[in-house]
Amino acid sequence: MKMTHPLKRRVFAITAASLLILSACGDSSDSSSTETGCGVKIVSLSPSATEMLYGIDAGDCIVAVDSLSTFPAEAADKLTDISAFEPSAEAILAFEPTHVLISYDPGIVDQLTAADPNIVIWTGDAATSIDGVYSQITELGEVTGKQTAAEELIASMKERIAKATEGITAPEGTSVFYEVDDNLFSLTSNTFVGTLLASFGVTNIADGVVAGNDYPQLNAEAVIAANPTVIFLADTKCCGQTADTVAARPGWGAIAAVQNDNIIELDDDVAQRWGPRVVDLVEQFATAISALNN
Repeated sequence: MKMTHPLKRRVFAITAASLLILSACGDSSDSSSTETGCGVKIVSLSPSATEMLYGIDAGDCIVAVDSLSTFPAEAADKLTDISAFEPSAEAILAFEPTHVLISYDPGIVDQLTAADPNIVIWTGDAATSIDGVYSQITELGEVTGKQTAAEELIASMKERIAKATEGITAPEGTSVFYEVDDNLFSLTSNTFVGTLLASFGVTNIADGVVAGNDYPQLNAEAVIAANPTVIFLADTKCCGQTADTVAARPGWGAIAAVQNDNIIELDDDVAQRWGPRVVDLVEQFATAISALNN
């Protein structure tokens, strides 16, 4: 299956996998996998999973990552030109992996298992809650034998989130516009990122815009009419959007967020993935909301 929707192609975090195949870790004594220094040989086609693996100190289990897995810096040594959206089974199998991690299946599962029935495919769907993130970290800890490190990472994330959000609630009437790209696609409170924002007590102007669509495309007139208090830009890398470019849009100077300098520039990668750096996103939300109370 080829994704043709422009938003789905750009935003890796909102793709959905249709198949979940999860297996336990391979025997660490298997001579075919010991060359990694781990018990398994992993090819990761999920940037979020890649970040999780490095977050639990399982980088030595990785033999290759997809072309979008550019974080952390250590992943550069494992970076390939394999596409997570249209992956080559031949290219993946060349690394002789015991495990392949995906968050979207464009038909690669059948190809890989047909070629090697023993290969384990782990599918980490796009998280829909912070608990879902913790569950995936736990699963990858089990796959790699890094259960303790996974527990420690989760504990650290929970501690940072609790510290960042403690006592912070948006002033009554606060509304937000979360810009996914410069075509004004947004997301609702039903999405993972949307739930993080909603926890601060804000109104999301994308809610209910298109029935049944949690990633609606708004138009400029609708955003201006909604007059959001805060604008979050998750399209600074992809589309070169900044507080200045938003302020320069025709008619946007009347928006409260523009007038009060409440335009928050996010790192696209952090905003689109659900790995350990989701805490960075929560901290940015908290800082922005906290500033409204001052």
